[in-house]
Amino acid sequence: MPFSRWMLLVLIVASLGLQSCRPSGSNPQPLSTAGRVAAEDSVRRFTAAVARDVTQEGPMAWQRYFADTPNFFMAVNGQIVFPNGQAAAHAIPEIARQFKHIELRWGDDLRLDVLTENLCAVAVSYTEVIDPQPAAASMRGTHTGYFTGLAENRNGQWRFRNAHWSEASPMPPAKAP
Repeated sequence: MPFSRWMLLVLIVASLGLQSCRPSGSNPQPLSTAGRVAAEDSVRRFTAAVARDVTQEGPMAWQRYFADTPNFFMAVNGQIVFPNGQAAAHAIPEIARQFKHIELRWGDDLRLDVLTENLCAVAVSYTEVIDPQPAAASMRGTHTGYFTGLAENRNGQWRFRNAHWSEASPMPPAKAP
């Protein structure tokens, strides 16, 4: 067989092989308006449940709302606190022992960006009123800031695949021009 035919055959086989290696979810179909609205409504209910349950049950409730996968991570004020779901699951019981009560309130500025039927970016201001055990007294008070996370729906259950909390800091005074 001439060299040019071998090259053509190699290119065809390589092309077919690359097509079969593409992840099945790498080319998702665009969501319909109804699908987007349904996902948004579902994530709104999810975020409301998070605030309600953390307020009623304390930090232990987070175990139901953080993904328990290696992909999960959480950062606070720019620092990684939990590098994966296992680290979060291991640390949450100890964290929970430090608090008498936490009240979590989301702001009225909830923003949702539905990426696919199973992924939604969440962004919202928050207020936490913290009543710690005596050993963690420095955390007492009202804390405000901004939360962002990626919510993922697996098997009909929304969980945060990642989360970032940033506490508000005083803005420096504006300089005159």
